[in-house]
Amino acid sequence: MIDAALRRVIDRPLDRAGGFLSRCGVSANAMTVAGFAAGMLALPALAVQAYGAALALILLNRLSDGLDGAIARRRGATDFGGYLDIVLDFIFYAGIALGFALADPAANALAACFLIFSFMGTGSSFLAYAVMAAKRGRTSTERGTKSLYYLGGLTEGAETIALFVAICLWPGWFPVLAYGFGALCWLTTATRILAARRDFTP
Repeated sequence: MIDAALRRVIDRPLDRAGGFLSRCGVSANAMTVAGFAAGMLALPALAVQAYGAALALILLNRLSDGLDGAIARRRGATDFGGYLDIVLDFIFYAGIALGFALADPAANALAACFLIFSFMGTGSSFLAYAVMAAKRGRTSTERGTKSLYYLGGLTEGAETIALFVAICLWPGWFPVLAYGFGALCWLTTATRILAARRDFTP
């Protein structure tokens, strides 16, 4: 919901950092994979309830996610780079929910399942719209220069990061926050389906 506005704030410092990393020989794909590795290390940290360490790794993942795009803009974006970025992002999102299920199965497992189920709705509605948009030659730069069409909604990247920060800071509230965010994900999915009906119906 706030990604477009946030881009106007963070793009300039990310581009400067991306330019420096590019000059140092760091590729966008290498940054994507390194960020994914950091994100996956958050999973065992969550499993042993080391929430501070998990939060640091999650934030490192998200920083890397911003930097890989900045590097790609300097060195030239590729279709594979865009593909790798989105695939690893969705795996990371589901992995954080799994980490909380492992931390306290009795309290968190059902809520984690619901959150992953809800991520399936937002992820599939997002990607399916992007496929149809590409087929029709639709483009958007509202959320920065991207490899595919980014359709907005209530629960975008910034809101998901806010959720992850909140559940690491207050892990006892994970079930409530997961159910609440999951419900917002389904509202996002519904609005995206309605947008697709509006945009793709002859």
